[in-house]
Amino acid sequence: MLNAIHSDITYDHLIYLPEEYDARQKWPVIFYLHGVGGQGDYLEILKAHGLPKLLEHRADFPFLVVSPQCPPQEGWSTSLLSDLLDHVAMRYRIDNNRIYLTGIGTGAAAAWQWAAKEPEKFAALAPICGRGNPHEVCKLRDVPVWTFHGARDRIVPISETQSMVLALKLCGGNVAFTIYPEAEHDSWTETYSNPQLYSWFLEHNRASFSEPALDPVIEDMD
Repeated sequence: MLNAIHSDITYDHLIYLPEEYDARQKWPVIFYLHGVGGQGDYLEILKAHGLPKLLEHRADFPFLVVSPQCPPQEGWSTSLLSDLLDHVAMRYRIDNNRIYLTGIGTGAAAAWQWAAKEPEKFAALAPICGRGNPHEVCKLRDVPVWTFHGARDRIVPISETQSMVLALKLCGGNVAFTIYPEAEHDSWTETYSNPQLYSWFLEHNRASFSEPALDPVIEDMD
């Protein structure tokens, strides 16, 4: 179930609660950050793309999902996103060791930025077709990353993700990179429709971060 939540202290957002949500147990959380098309002051537009679109008619998704909305004419604020995470942690029974972050386009850029600023908060990161700062990415060397991009993207060139992957590999990061050879900017529909992404999220738990990182993997997806 997707619920619209309005807030005076942080971003308005959609909250997805599984049908079986029970506050007696801890739940894994996915933070989803939309792209330019989701900006505004009307939460329903978030359901047109990405993870909220997938969840609109699902009751069996095994995560609590938070989808904030960036106001019009503003950029994402990592401080407000952190405030939202704190708000969600107080209101719902979440597993702080299983917080996952993903985003598309400008939301992916914000995900790279937020995770680099507070890497200790996230168990895994999945940015899709977004720019990042290669000079900051080594802060994520301990956070598993799976990133995605369409080879024919003319809005955010694939070189933007390639530079992030290379920089992260050079500093010993655990990074996987899926390239969709025929995709343009919309590389998120196929990504969020892939159940392997959610299995991959659940493989990662901050409680086990003392274990050695896996070798990076570069993967092409036909």
